[in-house]
Amino acid sequence: MKMADDLLALLDCAAARLTLPRVAALHLPHPDLAGGKEGEFCALELEGGAIGLSYVLLDDTLARLVEGRDGHPLAGSDALSVARWYRDDDGVKRTIGFATINALTRWLFDRAGFVPGPSADSIGGLAPAAGEHVGMVGFFTPLIPKVVASGAKLTVLELKAELAGAHPGFDVTLDPADLAHCDKVLSTSTVLLNDTLDRVLDACRSARRVALIGPSAGCLPDPLFARGVSFVGGSWITDSPGFVKALVSGESWGKHARKFGLAAEDYPGFDALLRRACA
Repeated sequence: MKMADDLLALLDCAAARLTLPRVAALHLPHPDLAGGKEGEFCALELEGGAIGLSYVLLDDTLARLVEGRDGHPLAGSDALSVARWYRDDDGVKRTIGFATINALTRWLFDRAGFVPGPSADSIGGLAPAAGEHVGMVGFFTPLIPKVVASGAKLTVLELKAELAGAHPGFDVTLDPADLAHCDKVLSTSTVLLNDTLDRVLDACRSARRVALIGPSAGCLPDPLFARGVSFVGGSWITDSPGFVKALVSGESWGKHARKFGLAAEDYPGFDALLRRACA
């Protein structure tokens, strides 16, 4: 995973100049909520309270995590070593590794005093309009009516074969090449975990705007912006203890996190953040 290499290279640079916090705990969603928003993500917490999220519903990842079959005690672990699991082929280790990368990113942002602004809307600021062709990577059920109502042509890229075909107002395809003529693309952050990121971005390289959104879109955005992503939207946790309590008990996160939006032109870059963090 080239994305993993790029992210870990940045964290190696941070580790060379700063003492990174260790892992405090891995928090899992309430097992009864698998499939709902509050049951889709785990939270990796670092010493000091920084939290990173990762999607857990790929394959049997959540079941293995809940059953404790990963076999890796985490409390007190070196966070950078755990972050390197993002390179692993095993889904559980990759999921935990990615959550750790997101947590280390949040820690660095906090140390540098960088806070991304709120997200203006739920579709990454794409503002679809009649005459445009919008691509959607992942079946964002609540967002589809908004795009269709704009008059834009909509093509949805999915992995589930049973969804492929024509739907009222839009088409679902299994082939990333069908995104080649899209003017704007909205992608789920799950592409960061299922190793489809580079293939998807290559397919939509002609798009004027590419937005990547989802609660787990919390990694350093530099490699994403370098690949042509123009906007990243994720979850910014405002109350770590409250968030953890809500996650493990199955309550709504709403009071403990907000949606953030970060455009490429508003991001100072890793080098500037690291200088601030070291000051």
